[in-house]
Amino acid sequence: MFKDKDEFRPLENKAWLSSPTMHGDELKYMQKAYETNWMSTVGENINIVEEEISKILESKYTVGLSAGTSALHLAMKLAGIKKGDKVFCSDMTFAATVNPILYEGGIPIFIDTEYDTWNMDPKALDKAFELYPEVKVVVMVNLYGVPAKIDEIKEICKKHRAYLVEDAAESFGAKYKGVQTGTFGDVSIISFNGNKIITGSSGGMLISDSKHDIEKAKKWSTQSREDAPWYQHEEVGYNYRMSNVIAGVVRGQLPYLNEHIEQKRKIYERYKEGLKDLPISMNPYDKENSKPSFWLSCMIIDEEAMSEHVRSDKKALYIREEGKSSPTEILEVLAKYNAEGRPIWKPMHLQPIYRMNSFVNRFGNARAMSNAYIKHSQKDDEGRAFDVGEDIFNRGLCLPSDNKMTENDQDRIIELIKACFE
Repeated sequence: MFKDKDEFRPLENKAWLSSPTMHGDELKYMQKAYETNWMSTVGENINIVEEEISKILESKYTVGLSAGTSALHLAMKLAGIKKGDKVFCSDMTFAATVNPILYEGGIPIFIDTEYDTWNMDPKALDKAFELYPEVKVVVMVNLYGVPAKIDEIKEICKKHRAYLVEDAAESFGAKYKGVQTGTFGDVSIISFNGNKIITGSSGGMLISDSKHDIEKAKKWSTQSREDAPWYQHEEVGYNYRMSNVIAGVVRGQLPYLNEHIEQKRKIYERYKEGLKDLPISMNPYDKENSKPSFWLSCMIIDEEAMSEHVRSDKKALYIREEGKSSPTEILEVLAKYNAEGRPIWKPMHLQPIYRMNSFVNRFGNARAMSNAYIKHSQKDDEGRAFDVGEDIFNRGLCLPSDNKMTENDQDRIIELIKACFE
């Protein structure tokens, strides 16, 4: 495949998918926590991080937590989910979005994706309310740093008096119509996981304009301790509060948020320009209304340029075809030459744990669409796949998007991808 072996030698320094970018200030604030002996889940770093996030998001109230997942769990409790309650949820996402629904005994119903932003399809959400009018909670994700069709989704939630949980774990710093994501839900969350655009190595944040909700979440996150001179508890609590040491890392990172976003944007644009002659597209966004954080740059192969490609639950196989490629082939080549990519999030309705859960697309119940007696097209009248999330998963992949990657390294990655289509 590769004619010039020198040109395609492995990268000297690995090009990561997205690794922490540290600046030195983080160590200063961690050291301060150490020197003042505030090593627990209280301290100056936590207080300042909560204040700074409120300023950035122009949101009234925040609470720092141990992870984005713990923030999502408390969001489910604030939404009032009880055992047996059905909850509408973005389908193409990481499992952490969905699992907290189960923590509270809820039943996820997955809403298909749309091609314009790779996020929850408002038309599918509207259809889901026709099928399940009793549902009162919607969990919406802004995938890969790209805002969803937020106004449409909020309007549908308002019409059905549904509580909106916004999972902005991947989109901190992104804007929709000039407003920061992480502020559009009745309650929203962001993440400071090790690969996020701002990291604490771990950590997360719950955001709301409701003082009552944030104070309730803060109580739950500190083992639901009551106001008494001894440890007294009247409800179940959790050890979910952010560490003052972790908060020191986040505190040192926050001044670099816009710098990181600009670096990620340049990576995205460089891929878009470098790959423009290939039968692929970059992950899309609404240019008129959205300013993504560009957390991960992704691509999707044109349907006619896909080589034969099949996946089981754990393995993938493809046939090498001239002029065509597949996500598995490209990821294998990148790994061979010391660059880390990743498949698109496998949709939740395809996950073994959730295969029995309902899945709704814009046409209705999207399970069991095949028919042994009537030839049934897997596309609508406009040529779009019925199962959009599965289609994007099958044809897409996440590219190395680390903001420490050099332009020369990215150019070589682009050439590697081009070679896969020769």
